[in-house]
Amino acid sequence: MTKNASGAPGAAAPGEQHPGERRLKADPAAGKKTCRRQRWGRLDFKYSPYLYVSPFFILFALVGLFPLIYTFVVSINDWDLLGGAGEWVGLENYAAELSAPLFWNSLFNTFSIFLLSAIPQLLVATFIAAILDQNIRAKTFWRMSVLIPYVVTPVAVTLIFSSAFDEKYGLINNLLQVINIDPVAWKSEVLPSHLAIATMVNWRWTGYNALILLAAMQAVPRELHESAALDGAGSMRRFFSITLPSIRPTMIFVIITATIGGLQIFTEPKLFNASSSVPGGPEREYQTTVLYLWDLAFNRGDFGRASAVAWMLFLIIIVIGLINFILSGSIASSSEGGSRKRRRAQRQGHRNAVQQAKAKAASNGERLTDAATSTKDGDSHD
Repeated sequence: MTKNASGAPGAAAPGEQHPGERRLKADPAAGKKTCRRQRWGRLDFKYSPYLYVSPFFILFALVGLFPLIYTFVVSINDWDLLGGAGEWVGLENYAAELSAPLFWNSLFNTFSIFLLSAIPQLLVATFIAAILDQNIRAKTFWRMSVLIPYVVTPVAVTLIFSSAFDEKYGLINNLLQVINIDPVAWKSEVLPSHLAIATMVNWRWTGYNALILLAAMQAVPRELHESAALDGAGSMRRFFSITLPSIRPTMIFVIITATIGGLQIFTEPKLFNASSSVPGGPEREYQTTVLYLWDLAFNRGDFGRASAVAWMLFLIIIVIGLINFILSGSIASSSEGGSRKRRRAQRQGHRNAVQQAKAKAASNGERLTDAATSTKDGDSHD
């Protein structure tokens, strides 16, 4: 072993080669392998994360981005189902649809069914998630039970509810007649048909959203609830002050996904009245936008106008999603700000109480000191 000038081992003396250098000179191939291994290690550390996430982007480009761009190309052409691509028409298809009464009727039906389904769905899902988050018996059974409607295929759900909401022999109208209420025209009037379709959507998706919210509620630290309970906060107060602000990201996710799915509803209105020759009811009472563009494309053969409707619906979903995101964030921020103000007020009240107690104790101590001094003075006079 070599020693340096100070006598310490491990360093080569002046003019003498290090043992590692001698090994590299003796075996140049080993040195090249080491350099190559280091180079590949740096490349792996730098580029492997992109390689791991690339399958998602490749699939998205194939099944998401390319159809989206291709649909826009179709929308600016006079595209026929059988004849294929026609002449370039620019934005004429968009202008024609914006002036078409059937397009606005489908948009009204879509938003009506969406509001009747999304709002009760999220409220009931939050309530169910809060119940399942409690310490109840057979929790696993109840959690699996709320997921059963989601497992059933949409076609089966639609056929069952279509039979139940039948105007002549349906279960719902028979029950209404038992309590002396006139039968409702579920499939030929606007509001009853929207309520029926919204009921189908709520029945299928409420349990799914409840489990997502439940998973977020389970991630909230229990110490926060315990400390709030020790401070005297009730279950409702803890739910609105701790649980809801803590699950804000999940709530925003559920709202956005419910918005996207609600504005693209197709199966339920398509199969709700299979005997109708017009998709969406005899007078298009519940013809949604997706059902309308399907009618344009495959019944009328006008792919150009159908693609224009699809792109307008895509832009509407993006705008509505951004509005939901902004409103959800502002509501959650205001609730968090209110809870911070309440906690700040509680801490300030606690400080004031402590200061008052200290002042009272100090005043009592001064009185005791004055009494002791007067007693000493009396004793000295005696």
